[in-house]
Amino acid sequence: MGRILAIDYGRKRSGIAITDSCRIIANPLECVRTHDIMDFLQVYIDKENVDCFVVGEARQMNNEASESSEYIEPFVKNLRRVFPDIPIERIDERFTSKIATRTILDMGTKKKQRQDKGLVDLVSATLILQSYLEKINNM
Repeated sequence: MGRILAIDYGRKRSGIAITDSCRIIANPLECVRTHDIMDFLQVYIDKENVDCFVVGEARQMNNEASESSEYIEPFVKNLRRVFPDIPIERIDERFTSKIATRTILDMGTKKKQRQDKGLVDLVSATLILQSYLEKINNM
């Protein structure tokens, strides 16, 4: 069984999380510059078996697409083109950055680490993946 890889796609940085081989636990993997994400994914997929991508879906409170969708949707299209054999699932990412920030604070992380926006992206990707795992396990 292959892993599930989640992406919290951003304009500058993208957080990436991955499941364990049994698809039980969501683990932070890496925060990469968005410009480099396709190269990173290609290298990772060449080494590891990935069965599915999960990409956060940016929504507003009224459930309409948010402004972020303008750059996320082209990425998803490109992801489908580059990796046509790997399905892509979408999951609502509302509040993941706020929850990630709060989680980092609650962990007692030092101020310097809390200022690392890449850490927020990494935790956000992990939250997206954990939400997806909960969704598929409750079906």
